[in-house]
Amino acid sequence: MMQFERLSLNDKLIFERFLSQRKHSLSAYAFTNIFIWRSIYDIFWAKINKSLCVFFKDRVGCFLYLPPLAKELDLKAVNKCFKIMNGFNKNPVISRIENVETKDTGFYKNSGYEVVLGSYDYVCKKDSLVNLQGNSFKSKRCAVNYFVDNYSFKYRLYQEKDKKECLDLYSLWMKERKEKNKDRIYEKLLDDNFSVFKATLDYYNKLNFIGRIIKINNDIKAVTLGYRLNKNTFVVLFEVCDLNFKGIAQYIFREFCSELNYKDINIMDDSGLDNLKRVKLSYRPYKRAENFVVRNE
Repeated sequence: MMQFERLSLNDKLIFERFLSQRKHSLSAYAFTNIFIWRSIYDIFWAKINKSLCVFFKDRVGCFLYLPPLAKELDLKAVNKCFKIMNGFNKNPVISRIENVETKDTGFYKNSGYEVVLGSYDYVCKKDSLVNLQGNSFKSKRCAVNYFVDNYSFKYRLYQEKDKKECLDLYSLWMKERKEKNKDRIYEKLLDDNFSVFKATLDYYNKLNFIGRIIKINNDIKAVTLGYRLNKNTFVVLFEVCDLNFKGIAQYIFREFCSELNYKDINIMDDSGLDNLKRVKLSYRPYKRAENFVVRNE
């Protein structure tokens, strides 16, 4: 009989075992990333045909956050997952598999499923983010130099005692953006991200996040947080800055990247926002890791 388990920290080792059975480039393929979404979704998992299947559920419906995890893709597991999702969802359109990688799209198409591009992660070379060489990075270099020349600041490791002040910084940052953009979808995105940001700080040590802050006049004005995806790739999950201090965002990003011992830096997707897309592209990513969604045709 199939047994469903509600996601907990005790599941970390089993998830990492299944996640490591194949190579992945999308930021979603990390227990660290999966776990912090508990702040928004009811997350449960089950082993189906020797595949680990991760279901996300909220008041809208149920979907599979990742394809069934195993050494080889298993059509029986996929079919069973859709049957489970359809049992939850009044509208079968809601049933889907997210975060499907390019290399696996043929499997789903050949199996009769609909495959559509959802988004993509932007992946940069660490060296280019640190060196900021060439005309394409001129504005970044100028911003970094301006910040260094005009402010007295302290750049250091994030510590547990910084939690409340970082949450306050995010709240202020979120308030300013809501005042500039009244779009309800955008406001919901900011609220959801705040919940995930708080969960990141709540489980900072237990999930081995890495973070840095900048203090000016003894107040935290910038924080950045991320996690290891694999031996070659690090994911920058959050960067929150008080943009009243010119160049602070460029400085903390460059300094953070310079400390990381990874070839690639995944700066995640753009959430479908044009302004965020422009910022991501300004760092000249050398590739886009495509993220597909699979549905019943």
